Amino acid sequence: MKKLHKRFDAFLTNIIQEHEVSKSEHHRDLLSALLSLKEVPDDDGTKLTDVEIKALLLNMFAAGTDTSSSTTEWAIAELIRNPTMLGRVQQELDSVVGQDRLVSELDLPNLPYLQAFIKETFRLHPSTPLSLPRVAAESCEVFGYHIPKGATLLLNVWAIARDLKEWSDPLVFSPERFLPGGEKSGVDVRGNDFEVIPFGAGRRICAGMNLGIRVVQLLTATLAQAFDWELADRLDPEKLNMEEAYGLTLQRKVPLMVQPKPRLAPYLYSQST
Repeated sequence: MKKLHKRFDAFLTNIIQEHEVSKSEHHRDLLSALLSLKEVPDDDGTKLTDVEIKALLLNMFAAGTDTSSSTTEWAIAELIRNPTMLGRVQQELDSVVGQDRLVSELDLPNLPYLQAFIKETFRLHPSTPLSLPRVAAESCEVFGYHIPKGATLLLNVWAIARDLKEWSDPLVFSPERFLPGGEKSGVDVRGNDFEVIPFGAGRRICAGMNLGIRVVQLLTATLAQAFDWELADRLDPEKLNMEEAYGLTLQRKVPLMVQPKPRLAPYLYSQST
């Protein structure tokens, strides 16, 4: 652990130093904003330090990598398990993007079925099923339950998104529920609709929510556009194991083993990104 800590520290120190040297380039991003706060004292007169900045960056790397990759794995598993949905996603991509270039972030707003598919993935397979622990700042009462000050609270977003009072056939994977005319056409996953809150809600909502949504959308869209998929050993898609391994993040109990088959022109796979 000490060796790993030193490697991370050296890596993040190098990133910060490069950013500080290139201030004159006027680029604005998360790190630029954090570095600017080093010169601005808070209400207590303290300033943000390099150690705190590195801790924030490490949290972004650690929390954003595993959750995005596992959610994308669930999305691909659902596409393989539902060939009709895969065909509809690919048809939408071919219509909007075409087959002479790869899908980009700018295309995402024009892909309503893909967006609905990703929403349903976040609903049925939330990356952090119990969200992150919260601590009650003051004693309070919620729906008749007494919550003492200092109590640790865990919010079961996995169970909320499967509540029969809120969802029809909650165990069925159905992107259509989020499309116009569907039961939840006006519902989003950004913390405003409490029946599906994979990123939490309120002031403590996931800081990387927008990035996480875009990453999962773009990764899933790219993999669906660029490849047709078959399960290893020609396993019947309907028999694909969808069991979950519970933990801080929602992983597949059995890792997804697939065989991709290119469906676009060969030169597109050699393009640098």
